[in-house]
Amino acid sequence: MSGLAAEFFARPPRQVARDLIGCELLHEGVGGTIVETEAYEQDDPACHAFVGRTKRTDVLFGPPGLAYVYLCYGIHRMFNVVTDDDGTAAAVLVRALEPTRGIEAMRTRRGADRALGDLCSGPGKICEALAIELDQTRAPVIAAPFSISGRDPAADEPVVVAGPRIGITRGTELPWRYCLAGSAHLSRPAG
Repeated sequence: MSGLAAEFFARPPRQVARDLIGCELLHEGVGGTIVETEAYEQDDPACHAFVGRTKRTDVLFGPPGLAYVYLCYGIHRMFNVVTDDDGTAAAVLVRALEPTRGIEAMRTRRGADRALGDLCSGPGKICEALAIELDQTRAPVIAAPFSISGRDPAADEPVVVAGPRIGITRGTELPWRYCLAGSAHLSRPAG
């Protein structure tokens, strides 16, 4: 699989969110297959940039292909990829991975007794398992220590299902959560 180019992210977030399903996300060689994402757009009340351009939200306005890592509830780090045209605020939250590389490192970070399906089955779990830090906001996701590779061309096209986003209080009716159908690694079942 080859790494994605910056142009992949220079599209509307709903397209990018759907197309990231089945791609591989690595941080310092640790990670797995993306199985769940959510899209956020500037005019969406759940998007951090809905309030406008601030010091915190500036990164969401581009350029596309940058990391946006923020703290949720003062505890969990969340990894997003900035998308869309430069100047338009948008991002995709990576919600879940199927762990494939560096599983022992993930277990060291998350707990040795964690089941494989629990290592990266949520956005906060991903950042903990992959050691993604807040100060990596603005880092290009197409360059080390990150790597996002396209879908395996020899594999079947993934079946992607869409539904309402979760873990938010506004914009919950929008079907902008994308999941790999039948995956055992989702943060919550699809549907």
